[in-house]
Amino acid sequence: MAQQVQGVIARAKGEPVRIETLVVPDPGPGEAVVKVQACGVCHTDLHYREGGINDDFPFLLGHEAAGVVESVGDGVTEVAPGDFVILNWRAVCGQCRACLRGSPQYCFATHNAKQKMTLTDGTELSPALGIGAFAEKTLVAAGQCTKVDPAASPAAAGLLGCGVMAGIGAAINTGNVGRGDSVAVIGCGGVGNAAVVGARLAGAAKIIAVDIDDKKLETAKGLGATHTVNSRAADPVEAVRELTGGNGADVVIEAVGRPETYEQAFYARDLAGTVVLVGVPTPEMRIDLPLLDVFGRGGALKSSWYGDCLPSRDFPMLIDLYQQGRLDLDAFVTETIALADVEKAFERMHHGDVLRSVVVF
Repeated sequence: MAQQVQGVIARAKGEPVRIETLVVPDPGPGEAVVKVQACGVCHTDLHYREGGINDDFPFLLGHEAAGVVESVGDGVTEVAPGDFVILNWRAVCGQCRACLRGSPQYCFATHNAKQKMTLTDGTELSPALGIGAFAEKTLVAAGQCTKVDPAASPAAAGLLGCGVMAGIGAAINTGNVGRGDSVAVIGCGGVGNAAVVGARLAGAAKIIAVDIDDKKLETAKGLGATHTVNSRAADPVEAVRELTGGNGADVVIEAVGRPETYEQAFYARDLAGTVVLVGVPTPEMRIDLPLLDVFGRGGALKSSWYGDCLPSRDFPMLIDLYQQGRLDLDAFVTETIALADVEKAFERMHHGDVLRSVVVF
């Protein structure tokens, strides 16, 4: 039987979000209903509210979540009722050319639930990133549920569903940071600081955090940065080179998504080094680099989408590290809030004084 629950809805571009009653249908084949326990307030949710993703309003926001599977539809074998899961927005298909060549983390046919959640008047909702977890319960594709150790804190575990995984994966999966490498991270918000953590986990010898905010740099230092550079006070390219023997870093992770900072990343890397773009640019942005420099400096220019993660592989492993005390996911939880406080959390984002506000149910 369909259920009515409370959720955070964005009705129109730029309008404040509000709590409304929504209808969650019973799961169909390949689907699951999840009772949400915690959901992080990610900048992507604000992008949805501002119309920066698309204009398929109304949106059911929230996607960085953990909870317990309540029910499953026919044919579901990945999870069962009672499983504690982290939700992910890339349920792999297993059949596309990427999956068939053994690289499911690049699946070209990821999918969401086929049924739609609705408002009580029947208006269909567009769930953020196919999840919609600012709600007491949500309907997802079963492949969007990754079972992990239920002893983990839902508020911390859910952050692997997006931002923290994007940053850690940018360092480990995309950047292939290795033991003894030098790494620079430009932009130390939630994703950038997660990249700092990822570089530390991978064994980097030198981790240089770059930002214009001293508070964010102090946070980065607490998470494993060995050096910090305030790029308001110093040329970041020259500073990174000076800290790496005049050469530049082996891997530079750009976690801002702007042409200016991407250019800094390009020139702050060593010859044959790697640039990883994990910051999300807007459609109108362009980059202008001398093609001779692209050729002559060698190396690799990569983009990292969701940290090139495979949830079934990466989420349980990272939760194990968290449980062992080797990955401090709790450090990313700046505050826990109620569902009614999401709009206030968006306002706090603009001040830059939070890594994550997390809605706890």
